[in-house]
Amino acid sequence: MGNIFLADDAFGPEVIQALRHRPLPPDVRVRDFGIRGLDLAYELLDGYDTAVLVDAAPRGHEPGTLSLIAPEPPDPTTGTAAPPEAHGMDPAKVLALAAHLGEGPLPRVLVLACEPQVRPRGDEDIMPGLSAPVRAAVARAVEALHTMVPVLLADPAATPPLGRPEENTPAPTAGLPHLAAGAAEDR
Repeated sequence: MGNIFLADDAFGPEVIQALRHRPLPPDVRVRDFGIRGLDLAYELLDGYDTAVLVDAAPRGHEPGTLSLIAPEPPDPTTGTAAPPEAHGMDPAKVLALAAHLGEGPLPRVLVLACEPQVRPRGDEDIMPGLSAPVRAAVARAVEALHTMVPVLLADPAATPPLGRPEENTPAPTAGLPHLAAGAAEDR
């Protein structure tokens, strides 16, 4: 997930590009949704056991730090699902929309998040390019996915570890926009 024109928000698409040189097993579907939240919401309804979203997310860590977040699944019976934004990807809204659209439970969703260093301000429309710490995190994210995926394929309910101890340290959930405190946790 992410916008390739908004600095470190391009982390997710950059990881997907890097996976082309080091693919995951053939029974794993890798897709770049960019900012297409509606497409992702429908894809989550396609019978997956687990979905790992790769995104930049401010969590209060050092820039480039990876976190594994396990958001609480949304309750499809509460309220109405707000449509995803046309030029943005709010994971909480996408999950809520998918829960609203689907007839059964959503797959387990994990977010492999990278702490951004550069985020555009409201007056900046285009800021291409990753910051140095986020650029360095791309290779670590590919490695983390290669560690996590076999664990998840063997047991979709498993909690896969990340490769470095600082990636597993707790961070305040308030740092993740649009999720209430206690609704997500770092692993």
